[in-house]
Parts: sequence; structure tokens; C-alpha cells
Amino acid sequence: MKKQEAIIEAQNLTVAYGDNVLLKNVNFTVNRGDVFVIMGASGGGKSSLLRVLTGLMPPAEGRILIGGKDFTAADENTKKEIMRHCGILYQGGALFSSMTLAENAALPLQQYTHYSPQAIREIADFKLALTGLAGFGDFYPSEISGGMKKRAGLARALALDPEILYFDEPSAGLDPISSRLLDDLIKDINDITGATIVVVSHELASIFAIGTNAIFLDAETKSITGYGSPQELLKNPPNDKIYEFLTRGAKHVR
Repeated sequence: MKKQEAIIEAQNLTVAYGDNVLLKNVNFTVNRGDVFVIMGASGGGKSSLLRVLTGLMPPAEGRILIGGKDFTAADENTKKEIMRHCGILYQGGALFSSMTLAENAALPLQQYTHYSPQAIREIADFKLALTGLAGFGDFYPSEISGGMKKRAGLARALALDPEILYFDEPSAGLDPISSRLLDDLIKDINDITGATIVVVSHELASIFAIGTNAIFLDAETKSITGYGSPQELLKNPPNDKIYEFLTRGAKHVR
């Protein structure tokens, strides 16, 4: 059996906005190649934890190791170099409306590489094709559907062949069919590229479809109260709250 390798480690992490503590003394490990789901009810700190993991806000306490490097204590240049190997898909895709899909996908390449304009366009078109948007490079965000915007945002996140991909509620606002297609795409990206994927989600269908490992954030205790694959947590729930979350309110019969 292949030994699992940690790519992200959260150590004694506290997430807070001033005196408002959302999470305290949180510890978890994301293994290389995981599709790691951060789940829990609203207000549990899921998106705030993702902001800390991606360096958009500092933790109140604790540290994050990425690839063995202390991301929390790193200087700005080191943080930028670490994030150079990461991609982020925001809830709405966060596309620039004045740019075509190809121009959006090209932005990381223009910022971090010295490729020629022709090479950048070819890579952008390839990433769009990889996400099911072949031929849509010259379209603007206003001309495509919500699901296609998510795919275009994913193409941009994939531009630099990241080792880690972060997703914030990728299925939010999508119809069930578009959501399922995006789940299939996330699994394909994980299989094809081997990228480690960290997903914030409360969508059960997505959690069970893509998650290989997961944590459950509890707003009341401000801690992780469940750790394991979604299927394991459903089969052997550590507490009633997790079971009710994973069954949308069904009571756990012991």
C-alpha cells in the first residue's frame, strides 16, 4: 500500500475576526491527491478557513504547512512562490467581464511566466478545452451560462498546472445537472492531473460524489467534530449532528 504524503497541514489553527472566534485549535492533514471536503452548517467557518489556507487572511493562532514549508510565517515572496503552485476557483467564477474567456484564462500565465503571446493563447485554449469549453475562447462571461462560467474559472485556476486546487462552494447557484457535470469534471481533473483538491461545500450530492476525505466544522464547539471520508462518516457517524447533516435532518437511530 502506497504511503500517504501530507501536502497541507493545519496545526493548532485558530480562525477569528477580532474577538469573534470561528474555529479554535484546529488540526488536520490533507494528503497529496486527496479531494478534501470542508463541510458543515452555515456559520461554521468553512469559507473563512479556506481564506486562511489560501493566505487571504492570517490565522489568529497556529500555522499552516504547505509542502512542508511554513506558509503562515513565510515572507511575501515565499508566499507568492507557494501560491504559484495553487489555483483557486471562487463561488461565482470571479471572471473579468470585460475580458474574453481566453483572456481570463491567460491572466496567471501573463503574471507568472515569460511565454510568448501565442504560447499563452494556446495554453489558455487548451485549459478551456480541458474544462469542456473548446471553441469558447472569444466569448465574454455575459454570453455564457453559470455552469460555463464556473468551468472558465476552473480553466484559469488550472493555467499554471497547480499542485493544489481550492474550490469555494463550486456547485453554488447551479442546477442539478450542471452541478453533476461540474462534479464529474472535478473528479476528472483530479484523476488526470493528480492535483490535490480542497473543496468547501454543503451540497450533499457533491460531497459524496467527489470527496475522498473530509472534515466537519461544528459552529457550536468551534472545532472539527468529524474526520474521514464522507461515506465513513455516514456509516459510522461520530455524533448525531454529523449524521443529521449528511442525511439532511434524519435522526440517527443507534
